[in-house]
Amino acid sequence: MLGLGLIGGAVTGSWLAGDDGDGGGNDGFAAAGGLWHSVPVDQLFPRTVKGQGAGPGGADRTWTRIAVAPDSGCTGAFDPLLSKALAPVGCQRLIRATYTDATQSYVTTVGLLFTDADATAMDSLAERFRDENLGTRTDLMPRPYAAKDTAAADFGTKQRASWTVSVLTDAPVVVYAVSGWADGRTVDTPQSAEQAMQSGATTPAAQAGLGNEAQGLADRIERALRKDVSSPAPERSS
Repeated sequence: MLGLGLIGGAVTGSWLAGDDGDGGGNDGFAAAGGLWHSVPVDQLFPRTVKGQGAGPGGADRTWTRIAVAPDSGCTGAFDPLLSKALAPVGCQRLIRATYTDATQSYVTTVGLLFTDADATAMDSLAERFRDENLGTRTDLMPRPYAAKDTAAADFGTKQRASWTVSVLTDAPVVVYAVSGWADGRTVDTPQSAEQAMQSGATTPAAQAGLGNEAQGLADRIERALRKDVSSPAPERSS
């Protein structure tokens, strides 16, 4: 238990909403939980992601994948308080990839946490994130995946500028993204994507559009995951 009056916000996703109540929703929930080992990485994290209208002022974005982390558990992937907040749903598998924008000015790590939770537990976690606004507190951030010899080589915890965490309610998955500058500069005032994208936000992260980078990429990876539930691919080789 965090035991704190945590403040902040997170986007809560419910994306298998087209079911008609005949049990298809449960089938979709179960199917989503196994995608980490049944869908090729290029489907979960496409090499190129188009973000039409995803940038500040509705500008288009294109992201290129520069690194994929090995499948892993969740140890070290989140700041300690975020790890505690996510602990009730467990960690079956974590997969992550890091992208850069078309100008290679920014880097963004996006992650898919496949939990051990049932629908009730995911609903409970989503409610907590919503009601306690956990997604904007700067000591509850996901951590980036930095890969050697890439634009993200210097993308560490002190370089995080903006982030988003989305707890899905119709799948045992938490989707997140964290963004920063590709030149390795440290960030004194990180700001959640929700706040950085608000009109009038003046932090460096907001002015650079790094909230849009995190939110835009997370949204599109979530959409790809939704498609994979609808039409899963043949199981990938190990």
